[in-house]
Order: sequence, then structure tokens, then C-alpha cells
Amino acid sequence: MKQLLKYVALLAYVFFLAFPLVWLLSTALKTPQEMAGLHPTWIPERPTLDNFAAAFGEQDLVGAAARSMVVAIASAVLTVVVALPAAYAMARYRGAVSRVATGWVLVSQVFPFILIIIPLFMVLRNLDLVNTLPGLIIVHVTFTLPFALWMLQGYVRAVPRELEEAASVDGAGRIRSIVSVVAPLLAPGVVATLLFSFISSWNEFLFALVVLKDPDVMTLPLTLVRFTGPEGVSRLGPLAAASLMATIPSLIFFAIIQRRLRSGLMAGAVKG
Repeated sequence: MKQLLKYVALLAYVFFLAFPLVWLLSTALKTPQEMAGLHPTWIPERPTLDNFAAAFGEQDLVGAAARSMVVAIASAVLTVVVALPAAYAMARYRGAVSRVATGWVLVSQVFPFILIIIPLFMVLRNLDLVNTLPGLIIVHVTFTLPFALWMLQGYVRAVPRELEEAASVDGAGRIRSIVSVVAPLLAPGVVATLLFSFISSWNEFLFALVVLKDPDVMTLPLTLVRFTGPEGVSRLGPLAAASLMATIPSLIFFAIIQRRLRSGLMAGAVKG
């Protein structure tokens, strides 16, 4: 009986998570008349792909998705490149400076990020990076770096110091021991941080709205907003189809690395 209750609870949880995606797919396959009906239906009575054709015909979804992919990948890689050595130093050298830096990282998460939009915009304007993808990448790295740094510290602390000491006894220097001993053990944590940074950048809307103005450089979240009419009325069918297509890259990326992500989260929880 207890096992049955566990399976029922698990199925209920899966249904809760999958419901928005299933409803989005159902809406994307419905005709405008069926969507406007008084009685919602789960399964479209006359499934149609017209909404997908309209979505790709009205907006440059492929170009917007390509730009979002470039921004998300570059932001994730830069975040890890910057956060990894800083997290190693903060985890291994537990001095006053390290404790202050760790505390500041946690405190920075308390304040809403909307407070830094104006300062970031002024910095980008002075650097002539407004309305450019490199400028948005810098903003996304600034946005994801504190949490990524905090995550990676837990993974570094989970690696025993004795392994580095054993490597130094065998004649390996500091750099060699980090590259040959520590780095392979941090791979699950790096993958988890990459996934977090990628999804945060892929779905981010507010900073992109402030930084990007030209439709030719807009990312996918901004392009989805363009399905809303001048009076605030959304074209629900094409919007649902475009939103469904926008979720596919994140699902594929997660499916590819989910095994390493799961091991990384478990490893980071040991001493995080």
C-alpha cells in the first residue's frame, strides 16, 4: 500500500509538471474557433498545423532562436570560466577575504536584480554595447555569476584536500594537481552550473527588453512578445506554437546532460 501511494504521488507530481506543456501543445493544435469556445477541450477536435505556419511566417523565429542560442551558450561558458577559479580560491583559502566575498555573494541574491538595470545600462551605453548581443551576454553573466559562484563552492569543498596533497607528494605542482585531480571531479558540478546558466539566459526577458531595441537583434523571448497586438490582445494560437518551439532547445539540452546533472547535484549537496 505504501509503495502504491508513492507511485500515485509521483504520477501526480509528473502530471503537475507536464500540464503546462501538454496544454500548450493542445492549444497550438487547435483552430481559432475551438480556442474561442466556451467549453475548453483537452484534445483538439480538428488538429491543425496552421498555428505553426503562422508563427514562422509572422516572425523570424529561427533567427531569434539562433541569437538566443548564441547568447545562452556564451553566457553559460563565460559564467563557468569566471566562476570556477574564483570558487576554487574561495573554497580552499578560507581567510577573512574569502568569508567576506562568500557573504557578499549570498547578500547580493537578496536584492532584486531590477535595481541594477539602470547602472548596467549606463555602463553598456558608455561602452557602446547597447542593442548588441555582446552587451546582453555581459548582462547575463553578471546576472548568473553570483549563484554560479555559490554553487561551485559547494562542489569544490566536496573534493577532499587529501587528494591534492597526495598529488603534491607525487611531485605534481599546484596547477597540475588542479587540472589532473580536481578538475575531473568537478565535471558534474560544472555541467550543473552550465545548465543553470544556459536556462537562465535562454528564458531571460527583462534585461533583454532593456538592452535590445532593434528587431534584428532580439532574442526569442522578445520575439514571442511581438505576437501581442497593439491593443494587448494576443494571437493565442501562433503564440502557443511559438512558445512550444521555444521550449524544445532547453528540453533537448536537459535530456542530453541529465545523468551528469543528477550526479552533480548529489555531489554538491555533500558539503554545499
